[in-house]
Amino acid sequence: MVDVRSAREGDIDGAIALDEAVAIEGRWIAREAPVDRVKRRAVFEADLRRDDANLFVGDDEGAIVGLLGIELTSYGVADFGMMVAADRRGQGIGSALMAAAIEWARTAGAHKLSLQVWPHNEAARALYRKFGFEEEGLLRGQYRRRNGELWDAIVMGLLLD
Repeated sequence: MVDVRSAREGDIDGAIALDEAVAIEGRWIAREAPVDRVKRRAVFEADLRRDDANLFVGDDEGAIVGLLGIELTSYGVADFGMMVAADRRGQGIGSALMAAAIEWARTAGAHKLSLQVWPHNEAARALYRKFGFEEEGLLRGQYRRRNGELWDAIVMGLLLD
């Protein structure tokens, strides 16, 4: 049974390991391997102390199998990104993380959630659509990959009001 909750200090090593594992896959998140573990630790530690951000984990008996970072912008939009361990995808962890993020965003006073997703990530796009997100636009050549390729990103949003 996976427990989705706000991250604690003791979750940081597991969060970094998951972040690195998904980055190594090279297909699902903007970060690419090798991941700067010191920098990621600093980001995660800072997020744990912020009132305008949250870091949710999917905890399976101490193993971090899902991660969702969310922050409230000064203009009332909650931006987020998420990942699930390769061997745990399709098991409802992403849905549980999404539900937690939407609840947090409402409580934090957001009027909208927003994200960017790769066009080839059909599973993620389907998950977001399931929660009511709509595709709002295409950012052409938005991300330069280490190999020089330029990847597009789809902007998706969910109005909460």
